[in-house]
Amino acid sequence: MPDSFDLIVIGSGPGGYVCAIRAAQLGMKVACVEKRETLGGTCLNIGCIPSKALLQSSENFEEIAHKFADHGITVEGIKLDLARMQARKGEVVSANTKGVEFLFRKNKVTWLKGAGKITAPGKVEVAGTTYETKNIVIATGSDSIPLRGVEIDEKTVVTSTGALELESVPKHLVVIGGGVIGLELGSVWRRLGAEVTVIEFLDRILPGMDTEIAKNFERVLTKQGFKFKLGHKVTGATRTEAGISLSVEPAKGGEAQTVEADVVLVAIGRRPYVEGLGLEAVGVALDERGRVRTDEHFATNVPGIYAIGDVIAGAMLAHKAEDEGVAVAEILAGQHGHVNYGAIPGIVYTWPEVAAVGATEDELKAAGTAYKVGKFPFTANGRARAMGDLDGFVKILADKTTDRVLGAHILGPDAGHLIAEMVTAIEFGASAEDVARICHAHPTLSESVKEAALAVDGRPIHI
Repeated sequence: MPDSFDLIVIGSGPGGYVCAIRAAQLGMKVACVEKRETLGGTCLNIGCIPSKALLQSSENFEEIAHKFADHGITVEGIKLDLARMQARKGEVVSANTKGVEFLFRKNKVTWLKGAGKITAPGKVEVAGTTYETKNIVIATGSDSIPLRGVEIDEKTVVTSTGALELESVPKHLVVIGGGVIGLELGSVWRRLGAEVTVIEFLDRILPGMDTEIAKNFERVLTKQGFKFKLGHKVTGATRTEAGISLSVEPAKGGEAQTVEADVVLVAIGRRPYVEGLGLEAVGVALDERGRVRTDEHFATNVPGIYAIGDVIAGAMLAHKAEDEGVAVAEILAGQHGHVNYGAIPGIVYTWPEVAAVGATEDELKAAGTAYKVGKFPFTANGRARAMGDLDGFVKILADKTTDRVLGAHILGPDAGHLIAEMVTAIEFGASAEDVARICHAHPTLSESVKEAALAVDGRPIHI
């Protein structure tokens, strides 16, 4: 194994492994450091991929139990085999992580196995061996934020990691945090039979997403069986014979109450993972939130050291990290790598899904931007009617003067796929009129996007 490289990437998550592969494609001699037994980081091992596997399996179970009858399909003797469902999740994870290992071999990326520590600019220590490199990219991702007074054991009080490994369906799952992770994993166990209560400090779910979309989504989830305690905080947790007893208070102050659960999921956010990297000794600056400070070219204040993904400012999203990984690799190769942060989509993989790109209506109002709104409900879409998925709508925001698309927000079936068209529109500076004039196949869900674009100009056809 060589002991010197053009680039060493610390972390093999979506940002890290993509950065390593792109750099290798550009002719660099590349190594990637990973301390797990498998590549892929949090996303492939204990995050995006396993959660989507369980979301798909639980949605299949939900459809058979509650939706197939409407289609004239009667299924008797439905039985949940949770062990098999979990095993399938493991198979999906294994296939993906082995896929990254194959890509490393294909692109001649060296996997340095162990925890990486930067001992000096251009030097990375892994498992007792020091490797020299021209450049270093920190791509160590993030970790779950703990909650004071609530001790995690990953059995009855769990983070997202433990919530993916439960061996039985909880009778009552309490989710602390009304963000993406909590709502997705809450959906998995609610579909499989758990009572689910979400406790959120703010007076709304999905902070950061469009308020109108979030409010409608809350109504949809309530209809599905979710219970919400918004504007409340958890101040303590006590283990009992029956499970966990939570002390819950109004966020603005008031009398405490007790909420009983057999499993509690703490999902109040994530924080950059920088422990053990040796950043302080090398002099790499962090910001007030513990993130690595970088300039517009992903460079830290120490020459030759760069950072991408969850460990720097911006949305903690796998695809954002991937784009940054490609950009920094191209910059190191003398090219002009760039990420358009105004065109990064965000998706909640529940059913219906929630997807967004660009500015929210709240942000446009706060900025004093004059805008137009176009909305179209899935109840008026022929394909959605045929599918039996009528919840939600498409919302497009455009500049009042130029008609340029400023933001798009979708609550509905396959929203995660539908948003791609609007990401493209924003990336290329399209107007709502441009989207409206594109021929959309009939009957498809995408026609709702076209109709919302028409609605920006007050001329939708089907409503």
